[in-house]
Amino acid sequence: MEALTPREIVAELDKYIVGQEKAKKAVAVALRNRYRRSKLPEDLIDEVVPKNILMIGPTGVGKTEIARRLAKLVRAPFVKVEATKFTEVGYVGRDVESMVRDLVETSIRMMKQEKMEEVEERARRMADERIVELLAPLPGRPAPSKNPFEMLFGGMPDNQDDNNKAWEQQHSRIKFERETLREKLARGELENEFLEIEVEDNHMPMLEVFSNTGVEEMGVNMQDVLGSIFPRKKRRRKVTVKEARKILTQQEAQKLIDMDELTAQAVKRAEEHGIIFLDEIDKIATREGSHAGADVSRGGVQRDILPIVEGSTVMTKYGPVKTDHILFIAAGAFHITKPSDLIPELQGRFPIRVELESLSRSDFEQILTEPRNSLIKQYTELLLTEGVKIEFSKIHL
Repeated sequence: MEALTPREIVAELDKYIVGQEKAKKAVAVALRNRYRRSKLPEDLIDEVVPKNILMIGPTGVGKTEIARRLAKLVRAPFVKVEATKFTEVGYVGRDVESMVRDLVETSIRMMKQEKMEEVEERARRMADERIVELLAPLPGRPAPSKNPFEMLFGGMPDNQDDNNKAWEQQHSRIKFERETLREKLARGELENEFLEIEVEDNHMPMLEVFSNTGVEEMGVNMQDVLGSIFPRKKRRRKVTVKEARKILTQQEAQKLIDMDELTAQAVKRAEEHGIIFLDEIDKIATREGSHAGADVSRGGVQRDILPIVEGSTVMTKYGPVKTDHILFIAAGAFHITKPSDLIPELQGRFPIRVELESLSRSDFEQILTEPRNSLIKQYTELLLTEGVKIEFSKIHL
């Protein structure tokens, strides 16, 4: 998907979004430039930085949807954050670096999902084998005699010999039984049978000592910290074979995935292909001639955002993350303020400006009918689940 041309990217976006051709072309070119950059020689690849985009337009015209669909198109890590949620360093609230940490978390979830899909078939076979073992457990080998006289003078007691023969017969019988169970399992005849499996107890002790905001600067999740302090307990759970397969497949897939390698790849993907959508950036712009306290704070947030957009290193619990090649797409209505009200340095970091048009009556009609996931199609399918077939004529729209 990365090799799509700008024309093909716009065509893909047209399937879901009506109008806004300028914005579609701008993001398509930005995405294509990423592909071009990946083909550059090593000595030049770090010199080319993405041209960030500023979208200007009223609420509901498709600013967020364009960025979200673009990220899905190329399976790029994507986060949407609101500029108004951030506070200046030193004040209570979210710091601007948290958006980079959120991007890395998103990238790790994506990579984990992809890896799970890769090993799913193998993990499923291993899970089925574990189900067979749980349904027909092998008997333990009889313990050898501990009579000291027999150990001293040698020899094997008759009852020990009988025990070994009985164990071998039982072992052979259960191995045959397992083969039968495998065949039944493959045919789906055991789906409603019950068995007991061991699962991790995810219940964590409740500690109200710290708040999330107190540790957010470190990028540390308190659940992770507590999980390392308190060892995870296991508990036995009675489930059907169908449920057990899902749980055991997850467990086996986790064993097959190298988390260190996955984390390294996810961090690199976030650095090279991540997209951060910075919404409501107009709300932190300082109006010309205004010097109120709130406006001063907005200027502080802009100055905090600036180094991240320029390119810096953010510390996360997965290690340092460089923001030099993350694509930032900022958006705002700019009803009261203007893009020129942003601090000059931040304006310069969004060289591509796109004005989105307000939707017309014909646009609304197209939105209802043309996109692949249009509301008309959604409600038609929803009603069809109840056996109701409905059609909307153009005159009623």
